[in-house]
Amino acid sequence: MTSPQPDSEATAARTTGMMSPDLDALGVTLHDGEGTLRVWSGAADEMDLVVFDSTDLDWATETLPLVPVGGGVWSVTTELLQPGVRYAVRAGGPHGAGSMFNRGRLLVEPYSRGLVSGGIGDWRSVVVEGAFDWGGVAKPAVAMDRTVIYEAHLKGATKRHPDIPPALHGTYAGLAHPAMIAYLHSLGITSVELLPVHAFVTERRLLQLGLTNYWGYNTLNFFTPHGPYATEASRREGAEGVLREFKAMVKSLHEAGLEVILDVVYNHTSEETPSGPPSSLRGLDNRAYYRQHDDGAYIDVTGCGNAVDTSTDAASRLVLDSLRYWATDLQVDGFRFDLAPTLGRDANHEFDPDHPLLRAIVDDPALEGVKLIAEPWDIGIGGWQTGSFRPGWHEWNDGYRDGVRNFWLSDIDYITRAGTAPVGVSRFATRLAGSSNVFSDERGPLAGVNFITAHDGFTLHDLVSYDVKHNVANGEHNRDGADTNRSFNHGAEGRTDDQRILARRRKAMRNLLGTLLLSAGVPMITAGDEFGRTQRGNNNAYCHDSTLTWLDWDHEPWQQDLTAHVRHLIALRHANPALRPSRFARLGEHTPNASEMEWYDERGWTISIAQWRDPSHRTLQYAATASAAPGEVVNRVLLVVHGQESPIEVTLPEIDGVRAFVSLWSSADERPAESAERFAPGDVIGMPGASMRLFHAE
Repeated sequence: MTSPQPDSEATAARTTGMMSPDLDALGVTLHDGEGTLRVWSGAADEMDLVVFDSTDLDWATETLPLVPVGGGVWSVTTELLQPGVRYAVRAGGPHGAGSMFNRGRLLVEPYSRGLVSGGIGDWRSVVVEGAFDWGGVAKPAVAMDRTVIYEAHLKGATKRHPDIPPALHGTYAGLAHPAMIAYLHSLGITSVELLPVHAFVTERRLLQLGLTNYWGYNTLNFFTPHGPYATEASRREGAEGVLREFKAMVKSLHEAGLEVILDVVYNHTSEETPSGPPSSLRGLDNRAYYRQHDDGAYIDVTGCGNAVDTSTDAASRLVLDSLRYWATDLQVDGFRFDLAPTLGRDANHEFDPDHPLLRAIVDDPALEGVKLIAEPWDIGIGGWQTGSFRPGWHEWNDGYRDGVRNFWLSDIDYITRAGTAPVGVSRFATRLAGSSNVFSDERGPLAGVNFITAHDGFTLHDLVSYDVKHNVANGEHNRDGADTNRSFNHGAEGRTDDQRILARRRKAMRNLLGTLLLSAGVPMITAGDEFGRTQRGNNNAYCHDSTLTWLDWDHEPWQQDLTAHVRHLIALRHANPALRPSRFARLGEHTPNASEMEWYDERGWTISIAQWRDPSHRTLQYAATASAAPGEVVNRVLLVVHGQESPIEVTLPEIDGVRAFVSLWSSADERPAESAERFAPGDVIGMPGASMRLFHAE
């Protein structure tokens, strides 16, 4: 693996955008008026650089041989490699099981910083200089306990935004527009997590159906920003213009104090199955890059036709070099790793939490301070690994998602139908307090990224409006997408004019968002959920690049009210450290950066073991206290939760040192209350059916 840059060099790069040439690096390195291309293949016995005309991608102007220089690296140095030059590589080698060499096939160079397309499946690499003036702008470095993530599709976020010029709609520049930055600031989020922006293509199957890969989980190259997300003006400037616009977006967001996290897909590539379109890695060294049996049949643990084999040095180096590039040259703040267990599978294809690549990502000095978030499952044997990653990693907490959905939706649906509850409050309370049953004391509650929805699955609005998926438009006869959604339509499937049903749906959304933003752990909001966007019941809209998936910024009054709740809840989260502990408290001792948690029933008494186990007991009061030292309270809040539709009276608990409870928020309000009510310990308050209420304890 390549050596990370010294700190002084990385600092200089942030200022000037230029790196001292590393002649051992793979890909193209510019130096002294020449360019050196280095490509790895442990199996090839010949390799060529093919240079193309500046306007005609089919006209090869020069062909130069690369020579082996040791360690499987092939190299050539030539004056032909200059910024803007289009090129490809081709390789030949022995035939046999697992070999995919084709001497006549032109391949994308794996470390390409730029790409140009001549049509479907026709790609050329482009040499880029990459110079950019960062102006001394530093990464925001938001602490994990203060992080609030906003998962967004780069195009969909701004494609219909009325305050952004049409020329910038759906682009890197659009996301960096002052109107979008102002909106993100108004919400209070700290970090934007973008669906894939590595260069990607649409699968052959979707093309045949007349559909497109909208989400982007079909990577063509790990180093190049997706060209169609740049403005037309930048695309006219070529690959250099696309890269410059991406960097400008990051710089603008950093100037506003906002982090950029990328959803990265290193687990598979767009080359699909062995019969799929060989565009790069397969034609260079199929055996080294893809998991397969001895006979060459692929071992697919991703469901996408192939799986990158990170048990090999070549594949691991490719991933690590890509991460370093995006984190240093492009100043990205973090990564969310799609199907992360695939990256941690060893030579026997079994997940190892101490896999060398997973350790290297955490320990690499070039990635110090970078947020590392795992989607902790893939579809292979032993693929579900939530809670298994080591310190330094954070994980999407699917158990949190399922538990919270159950409590507020499917459990209440069950009560409505059967008259009794299937479970009580114990599982919900565990999720609320940081999922200590999943994450170790060493990692703490911030190891978990809590979410109710994500890009895949129902939107928040659809979660409370549909009992079943409606995915016929995806072209798979409604077979695709999850069948188990833990959703509840509240009495009508989809669109309805029944005001009683609509009111219950709105309250359910407030309960879900309130739980998310008041729980211990790192919250992630899916873009558009803050104003109740719908995909009309489609829970797998990956193939729709249309108004179905683009955010609609024309909001009805109830949507504006919901957004106001989200703003208020995020502000409360930032203002109350008791809601965002970084460690789990230990019983009977003071734990720094932990919140001491106490649990009461509706009478204000400590919840008994019998009540924890009683499925009919669906009301709790949760007191969280942050202390600087034993007895030195910094912040204390009380959250009252009532999880069934019938109203109940609740007696506020008597807690040592607490003189009053000041109401901060209630999910029963259509719009956040402007005045705060005060109550004394022992006072009785009315809790409407299925509702939450937060108090500050004085």
